Amino acid sequence: MDEEEDMRLARMTPEISRRTLALLRGVAGLDPPEQVPEEAMITADEILAEFGTDGLRVLVMTLAAWATAQIESVAELSRRSHEAVLDAMELACLEAGAEE
Repeated sequence: MDEEEDMRLARMTPEISRRTLALLRGVAGLDPPEQVPEEAMITADEILAEFGTDGLRVLVMTLAAWATAQIESVAELSRRSHEAVLDAMELACLEAGAEE
């Protein structure tokens, strides 16, 4: 990223981080869990409408950073490698796809 792009994205990061946290608070423990993607799409659409594609980039960067931190935490707490945690996540995705 160049300096101008970095500054542009930095200005919107606090608001998008706030909305990301609100999304996560709203979907954590949501029943049925199949509703999570719908809620995520609503948030993504709102961010796209207000901030454009740069906003979506910040949303993805924020989610990736938080997901990485949580994967590291799960790995440490479960005494597994990051790769083992990611393998378990991948297996869950494959199993969910096989059920459809």
